[in-house]
Amino acid sequence: MTHARIRPAATADVPAVKAVIDAAFGPYVARIGVVPVPMEADHAANVAAGRVFVAEAPDEAGAGPERVAGLVVLEPRPDHLYLDVVAVRPDARGTGLGRLLLEFAENRARALGLPEIRLYTNAMMWENQKIYPKLGYEAVERRVTGPYDRIHYRKRLH
Repeated sequence: MTHARIRPAATADVPAVKAVIDAAFGPYVARIGVVPVPMEADHAANVAAGRVFVAEAPDEAGAGPERVAGLVVLEPRPDHLYLDVVAVRPDARGTGLGRLLLEFAENRARALGLPEIRLYTNAMMWENQKIYPKLGYEAVERRVTGPYDRIHYRKRLH
């Protein structure tokens, strides 16, 4: 997936943003027992606010037009960059696209002069609990909010 290009999402990308998020998070509905919050987000509002960045990549065969294969939703806060969503289409998993999107988020935080990235993941998404620590994120808290049991992470940037 080294040929992926990350750019700010445009209004025309909203259907693709929804499709990627639904494909990435949909399989967790049965495991968690509730719809993951990203699936219910106002994607058009997030795009309009400049919070969504999409990764475009050639289709699986390498021919044809590029399409949105993944994305991040980022929200600058006074003392950190909040990584609201990182999502990769199931057919693009294992290609390094997720890592590329996380690197993009880190570079964005640095460009904004923010010292760390914060995110959380559902405790039932145990795959993420293996990935984030390998990429330098430390678990700082586990908190239950309504039906959501979440593990909060941060990564300090140097």
